[in-house]
Amino acid sequence: MLQLKRIFSLILVLVLCLGLSVQVQASAIKKAKQKDKELKNQKNQTQEEKEALTQQLNDIVDDMEQTQKRLSAKEQEIKQKEEELVNAKIDENNQYESMKKRIVYMYENGNTEFIEILCNSKDIGEFLNKAEYISRISEYDRAQLVTFQNVVEEVKKQEEALQTEYTELTALREELGVKQASVEKLLADTNTKLEELEQKIGANAARLDKLLKEAAEAAARKKAAEEAAAKAAAQAAAAAAAQQADGGGGAAVQAAGPPVVSGGGQFTNPCPGASYISSEFGEYRDPSDPSHKGMDFAAGAGVPTYAAADGTVVIANYSDSAGNWVVINHGNGLSTKYMHHSALTVSAGQRVTKGQQIGLVGSTGWSTGPHLHFQVEVNGMAVNPRNYL
Repeated sequence: MLQLKRIFSLILVLVLCLGLSVQVQASAIKKAKQKDKELKNQKNQTQEEKEALTQQLNDIVDDMEQTQKRLSAKEQEIKQKEEELVNAKIDENNQYESMKKRIVYMYENGNTEFIEILCNSKDIGEFLNKAEYISRISEYDRAQLVTFQNVVEEVKKQEEALQTEYTELTALREELGVKQASVEKLLADTNTKLEELEQKIGANAARLDKLLKEAAEAAARKKAAEEAAAKAAAQAAAAAAAQQADGGGGAAVQAAGPPVVSGGGQFTNPCPGASYISSEFGEYRDPSDPSHKGMDFAAGAGVPTYAAADGTVVIANYSDSAGNWVVINHGNGLSTKYMHHSALTVSAGQRVTKGQQIGLVGSTGWSTGPHLHFQVEVNGMAVNPRNYL
């Protein structure tokens, strides 16, 4: 009954551990999904920022193009005003030179010419007409000169105004250029940020996929463990009942499964369903067992065990220390021992072949948990089983 309670306790611990593992994985999956949601929100926000920056950049480029068109137009207007100014100055100069010539002519000829004009007049009327004509010529010259001078000044003002506009447009173009460079830098940074977010999303998605697969595997293991636990409990109960009915002198014999041969050594693996090796040959365990004489295959209760090689079963019984155990003689001084079964599938005197099932993993005898103790002896001396596996 003590062994039965130990088996149930170990099975319960195994199921609880698997349950905790499933819970931990569920928590990790939840965090990964939350992170995926956060990363995608960040990506959407960054994408919106990119679109806004792209629109801003397009607006700046449009402004640059319009400004350049206006600059080109102003250049043409300035060139035209320069030509107008040149022509106005030429007209002004021509008028000035013409007036100077007439003034010099009148000065050099003095009043004599004026008197000749008067004397040659037929009458006073003609004289007055000629005198008025000379006066009007002088006034015309002065008026024309003033007009041309005003035109020159007006053209100068227009040219200066155009130059001012051109300077302002040039400054605007430079300012837009600075803005364009700034927005392009922000856009490049945004693209870099998007690439980094894509990488993070991909890495998180891979991790989430891995977690989901591991969770599915863990759930399958938990289900298998629960099924194995139920099967082992039934087998352990049957073995205990058989042991009680037999007075503690023998082990219950169960139906065997198909043969299993694995590994490339002289011996097949006696417990391929084991999770790991919990104790190696020669390992110190406690003062009563300073040098472990075999290998312990940690496995769930009810996992099948197999004969390492062909031989004859010389012991298939119950021992206080070894629990339900099997000893097989392979000949030439070579023998193997298999301990702590929950139930056996062979009996003493039976001939077995390599890979034939001999029992089910348990925790009978001196055992602290479900495992198979596998021991190899040569002429009665324990040797390292790894040399044969």
